[in-house]
Amino acid sequence: MKKIMLDAGHGPATPGKRTPDGTMLEFAFNASVSAYAEKLLKAEGITVMTAHEPGRDVPLAERVRKANSWGADAYVSIHANAFGSGWNAANGIETYLYPRAQRQSELLAEHMQAALVCATGRKNRGVKRADFAVVRDTRMPAVLLECGFMTNRQEAGLLKHDRYRRQCANAIAFAVVNWYYGKGL
Repeated sequence: MKKIMLDAGHGPATPGKRTPDGTMLEFAFNASVSAYAEKLLKAEGITVMTAHEPGRDVPLAERVRKANSWGADAYVSIHANAFGSGWNAANGIETYLYPRAQRQSELLAEHMQAALVCATGRKNRGVKRADFAVVRDTRMPAVLLECGFMTNRQEAGLLKHDRYRRQCANAIAFAVVNWYYGKGL
């Protein structure tokens, strides 16, 4: 059975995780994309569980424990990026994995980055490595996606719209399915 853990990063009341003008909470974007991706993945016969909850900011350690105890095949954490707290020119898509990640995490990250850039047409900021808890402490291939900058006026506008959210979800589902087939699961 193919099992994927989707994680809409942060929570509905996480301080500071919003556009500079306060018109969009990051969690609103993250949760919407996660819900769309979940439907698409289930339609492909993949079992999906979510690490987040709609009413609270689930602690990172709890998210990781949930994924590890469930035995997920992959962990995908969905985010919108920010650079500082005001509007600026930073833009594009980036995908993170743990600095000492196994090859399957690298492959998953490469699939995600390529699919998101292709689906959205946004700038390719590349696959990067960082010591984030959800990619460090999970015992399965794990990636953290940054689907555009909330601090860029143009990208903030996109992040608010259903069409862009669906594009991101389609890219995530496409990447997961292609990664699974490439992995031979």
